[in-house]
Amino acid sequence: MNYLPAGFPDGAPPDILACLEGARIEDRSSSPCARVFFLNKGNGLYLKYSGKGLLEKEALFTRYFFSKGLGPEVVCYYRARHDWLLTCALPGKNASHPMYLEHPARLCDTLALELRALHEADVTGCPVADRTADYLAAAQANAHAGKFCPFPLPDSFARLSAPQAKALLAQGAAALQSRVLLHGDYCLPNVILDNWALSGFVDLGCGGVGDRHIDLFWGVWSLWFNLKTNRYCSRFLDAYGRDRADEDVLQLIAAAEAFAADPPNSPLF
Repeated sequence: MNYLPAGFPDGAPPDILACLEGARIEDRSSSPCARVFFLNKGNGLYLKYSGKGLLEKEALFTRYFFSKGLGPEVVCYYRARHDWLLTCALPGKNASHPMYLEHPARLCDTLALELRALHEADVTGCPVADRTADYLAAAQANAHAGKFCPFPLPDSFARLSAPQAKALLAQGAAALQSRVLLHGDYCLPNVILDNWALSGFVDLGCGGVGDRHIDLFWGVWSLWFNLKTNRYCSRFLDAYGRDRADEDVLQLIAAAEAFAADPPNSPLF
């Protein structure tokens, strides 16, 4: 296949290869967990390649979000020796694009309001009805195994040692609920805006019905990380609505995330 770029993975299914033909293919990979290619053909396509079974949940949730007008259309998903996920590109740019970063206050408010709207969406038919239980089980298992992986945090969060984070997780786990539709990895690159209007969400493999503070934490973290300032953390929570944001629970999420098996899943970390 002489139209494939050097280093392109072997073994693509025939339907995928047919879509690749005639496209200008750009490698946009930013994570060791998956390869991502943009196919500059028609209105654009994204092809993701990863280990066997690792894209199954993402395909499932992308279809669910698409059915609600909140995500891209899945063209096809294949699970063989490896996983292949082909989706249509959403119109617009992700929220970490300079055109949005140049207007941080507006960006902050937009991300907060779109997150609040997501959390108020109907969860009927959601493929994972209790994401919180899975989230806590993974964090507690990693805490028990000593997989403590602290990472940089905004100044509004306390820096906890492994024993402190483990104790907070044990004491506060009951505060987490499963009530809203979660993105699961709510960071700027995963929100697509088309001239400031929401086009949709991408990278949806961590979705489910869960506790809103998981998304709130990553929204705060990603604004701090991408804007290089702690200035917009409080503004984000104000715009989202303090009636639903508990900063003590956000600290609990920070403790849980420190027991992730790997560093934060943000493509920019």
